Amino acid sequence: MRLCGNLIGYEFKRGKRRTIGFSVGAEGLVVHAPKWVSLSDVQLAVNEKAQWIVRKLVEARERHAHMQANRIEWRDGAEFPFLGRPMRIVLDPSHAFAGAGAGACLQLHEPLSDVQDSVCALRLGLPHHATEQQIRDTVQAWLMRQSRRVFTERLDHFAPRLQVQWCKLSLSSAGTRWGSARADGSIRLHWRLIHFRMDVIDYVVAHELSHLRVMDHSPRFWDTVHSVMPDYQTLRGQLKDESIPRWT
Repeated sequence: MRLCGNLIGYEFKRGKRRTIGFSVGAEGLVVHAPKWVSLSDVQLAVNEKAQWIVRKLVEARERHAHMQANRIEWRDGAEFPFLGRPMRIVLDPSHAFAGAGAGACLQLHEPLSDVQDSVCALRLGLPHHATEQQIRDTVQAWLMRQSRRVFTERLDHFAPRLQVQWCKLSLSSAGTRWGSARADGSIRLHWRLIHFRMDVIDYVVAHELSHLRVMDHSPRFWDTVHSVMPDYQTLRGQLKDESIPRWT
C-alpha cells in the first residue's frame, strides 16, 4: 500500500492476539492481527500509523546501512576497534607467537592517552592466503583472551571500592545483554565489550558489581553505581549510541 507517498510492502500475519500490532526490523514491516479482524480494519489501522511506520522504516534502513558500513573485512590490513582505538590486522606467517596465534605491537598497560591517535598492529601467525574464517577465528581468540584479562583487572579494581566480592567471571556472547550478575558473586560480561573505551567497560563492570549489593534497578542501585562512576549516565548513553563493528 502507499503510505505518505511511499509504496510500502509488508508481511501480514494472523494469530491469537487481541489487537492489531506492528513491528519494523531489517526485513521491513510486519502487521499482526487477530483472526477475527477484517482486512478493511487492518488497512485502516495501517493508515492511522502511516507516519510512525514510515519513520521506523527509514530508521531501520539507516541502521542497516550503518551496520554494513561497520562490517569488518577479514583480510590483511583490515581494522577493528580495540579499547576504543583502531587496531590493524597484519598477517605475519614468520611468527608463531608462542602458540597463541597472534601478538600485538603495543603494551596493553600503557596509558590510553599515549596511543589514542595511533593505529596499533595485531600480527597474526597466519599465511598471506589465510581465509576470512581463519583470520576471524584467530582475532576472536586473541580478543577473548584480552577480554578476560582486562575484565578481571577492572573487577578487582572496583570490587573493593563497592565493598563486594566476585567469585567467577564468564565471557558471554548474548545478543542483547552486555552483562549480568548473580547473588553468589558470579559475573558474566560480553567479550565484545573489549571494542569499547576503558571508561565504558568500567561502567558495565561497576554496574554488574553494584548488583551484588542491590539486585534491582531501584534508586538505591543507581546511587551505588554513582558512588564509583559519577558520570555513569553519560557512559551508559555512549554504550547505547556507539555501535560495535559487525563481524559477519
